[in-house]
Amino acid sequence: MLDHFLYSLNATLPVFALMVLGWVLKRARFLNDEFIRVANRLVFNVALPCMLFLDIAGMDPSQLLDGRFVAYGFVVTLLSILGIWALTRLFLKDRTQVGAFVQGAYRSSAAILGAALITNIYGDAGYAPLMILASVPLYNVFAVLILVLEAGGGGKLDGARVKRAALNVCKNPIILGILAGMPFALLGIPIPAMASKCASMLGSLATPLALLAIGAGFVWGDALQKAGPTVAASAIKLVVLPALFLPVAVRLGFRNEQLMAILIMLGSPSTPSGYIMAKQMGNDGVLANGIVVLTTLLAAVTITGWIFLLRTLGLL
Repeated sequence: MLDHFLYSLNATLPVFALMVLGWVLKRARFLNDEFIRVANRLVFNVALPCMLFLDIAGMDPSQLLDGRFVAYGFVVTLLSILGIWALTRLFLKDRTQVGAFVQGAYRSSAAILGAALITNIYGDAGYAPLMILASVPLYNVFAVLILVLEAGGGGKLDGARVKRAALNVCKNPIILGILAGMPFALLGIPIPAMASKCASMLGSLATPLALLAIGAGFVWGDALQKAGPTVAASAIKLVVLPALFLPVAVRLGFRNEQLMAILIMLGSPSTPSGYIMAKQMGNDGVLANGIVVLTTLLAAVTITGWIFLLRTLGLL
């Protein structure tokens, strides 16, 4: 039992410790807002795509063609989004909070924080790229749809916004990095040693730089000003979704790295970019910020707890 507990702590604490370090360094004025902006751009556009490209290129073709895993991730993500949206519209009285609530309750930080957690545990991204392909496009497209339709308690859908969202998904550097690595894995094409070494060095920046930037960019604001919906959305994100869909994944036979990627997809904190989008698109920025802050703080406990449970049951 102690071994399982230590395994769980080792899986999560180094990741969240780097985020805390980023927050401390920002308060000590070692890091500033310009660092956060540049670091986020570098991670999103260069370092993380390089890391995922190499991980995909080095995967066994049988893993890469795991259609069951991708289909599960896609269906579960779609069901989560539609289910949360329907129930929120039914039960949340303040219509101006619907958009921020729904996005915060379903949209995981799967690409950056999720990849960091999986890499810390297994030494590479494992099934994270396939998990990203299955979920992130849906996250982004529905975020635009929901925030537009729910802005100010009810907005109108603009076809141009939908097209722009779909185009942004197609141009997403993380998605492009994953797709670029597929031919190398499927066709057994070797990557030139010099290019591989360069991409590896860039990719190694992704995890520490992303975590420092997330911590440094932590916006406390009035995080718990709207405590009721903030706590409810955080509970859905960190506890309810994993509790609903992890047993299904286990029943379908997913284990080890597959199950870890599914856990991260379901139970990782709400993405900080969701707060920015909600604020810019006329939704409740205070609530969106509160969900990001609370899920990030509590995820260190909840993800550790889920890993401990799955490890104790012999599933990881």
